[in-house]
Amino acid sequence: MAARERNEGLLCDLVQARAGALPDLEVLTFESNDSGCPGAADEVRTYSELARNGNAVAAWLVERGMQRGERFGLMLRNHPEFVETMTAASQSACVSVPIDPRTRGDKLAYTLRDAGCRGVVCADYCVESVEKIRDQCPGIEWILLLESGEGDSLPIAADIEDATSFAEVLGQDRPVLDVRLQSDRDPLQIIYTSGTTGDPKGVVFSNERFAGFAFLGPMLGYNESDRPYTGLSLTHGNAQAVTLGPSLFMGLRGVFSRRFTKSRLWSVCRRLGCTTFSLLGGMATAIYAEPEHGDDADNPVRMVISAGMPAAIWESFEKRFGVDLFEWYGAIEGGLAFKPLGEGPVGSFGRPAPGLEMKIVDERGEVCPPGVPGEIVSRPEGATAEVEYYGNEKASAAKVEGGWLRSGDIGHTDEEGWMFFDYRKGGGIRHNGDFINPGFVEKAVAEYPQVSDVFVYGVKAESGSPGEKDVVAVVVPTDGLGGVDGFNAPGLFAFCREKLEANFVPTWLQLVEEIPKTASEKPQERFLLERFAPGAPNIHKGG
Repeated sequence: MAARERNEGLLCDLVQARAGALPDLEVLTFESNDSGCPGAADEVRTYSELARNGNAVAAWLVERGMQRGERFGLMLRNHPEFVETMTAASQSACVSVPIDPRTRGDKLAYTLRDAGCRGVVCADYCVESVEKIRDQCPGIEWILLLESGEGDSLPIAADIEDATSFAEVLGQDRPVLDVRLQSDRDPLQIIYTSGTTGDPKGVVFSNERFAGFAFLGPMLGYNESDRPYTGLSLTHGNAQAVTLGPSLFMGLRGVFSRRFTKSRLWSVCRRLGCTTFSLLGGMATAIYAEPEHGDDADNPVRMVISAGMPAAIWESFEKRFGVDLFEWYGAIEGGLAFKPLGEGPVGSFGRPAPGLEMKIVDERGEVCPPGVPGEIVSRPEGATAEVEYYGNEKASAAKVEGGWLRSGDIGHTDEEGWMFFDYRKGGGIRHNGDFINPGFVEKAVAEYPQVSDVFVYGVKAESGSPGEKDVVAVVVPTDGLGGVDGFNAPGLFAFCREKLEANFVPTWLQLVEEIPKTASEKPQERFLLERFAPGAPNIHKGG
């Protein structure tokens, strides 16, 4: 049998190749300041450490009887063990199922059952959630437990049925396991959608698709001196595509926080010399809402990789923080467009990436004229789009009906072909006959001194007018300025009336201690809707 050829686009091969060529390069840093452990040091991984530890986990999976193509849950914050487990999945030809570690109850049980997971890799801070749903997931046979020291309770693996400590696995030297992949198209992971409009669906990612992540660096404009940073969860495609893949492939010494923290973003970048970082939608508004400081622009960041920067704050954000914005568009199912630095109009997410076709179509599939909104669809140039939702052929076929990937996003083009995102299909806010741009409302609300974070959505209009919605501004009050109980709601309504045209002024304020968000920092509107009730103490109506 011919020897298998190494392909550095595959995660396992990439790590092993770099371990041979650049063994001591500290390619990944997991900064410790938000770990909850006073005095903790940053965790650093060289290529050789990633290769050794990934091999140890791969060998352990094989010893547990995990066959090629069998699945396991991967439920960690941004720890180095997350990347090592991904590497192990590639090497062993098993399939990881990344799960936001905040996931609980029925949703967690559904994901593990739907993917047919045989085990779970998790940390001490979420093992209790896994234990609580074990009776709903009889297929779970083992737990690989990371004792992080971050949780309130620090369970010892020996105290949990079928659990093994990560420290025990990594503490053993093991012979190098032969890579068990039979094809580059063998699955590497199944990433589930957020499930905001129904049950989550698992998008199957092949090993070769990680090569796309690895090669994104040049397209994003990274150079050899860059140091990318993210606080987005590695359970989400953005952190893997924008930070992990390019860092590993280009040796960029990427930096990861356990979680996104807007108040620490700039201090992390200054301390570790990060030159780029990644943002999604509402994260930008949250950062912009932070109190201004005289040294906001005194930072090493040259470029922000943004997906969904509100046009209303775009130029103000660049000026205040002294950065350039690289805007792009994509989804875990596929489709990719970008607007290079200094090109195209503010607010546009750009044009299709090389090798892709993208257009805006109406309900009949006809291309919309410039300025007319329609659905964003895409496909490989001259080919047919493909999507595999795990175990769901019907949904897979519907997603690529007619050979085009149907995004479910509504957008438009301008006269020169630049593309713009308008809203999620079914998620537009029409108020008194106007379509409301939430970005403009969020910008105004964010500038009010008592606001720490904001998200705008719509609820059924009290008027009862078909298709109409009232505007709700969800506000997290700033600590130290009265909190929820002391928030000056009339003052914010008056502030908005000064800043916004009449139809854009929020109808309601919904005060919360925290906006529920997905692993990609996307606000979860359905939970806010469940809590919305006129007359409740935290709900205020404008005059």
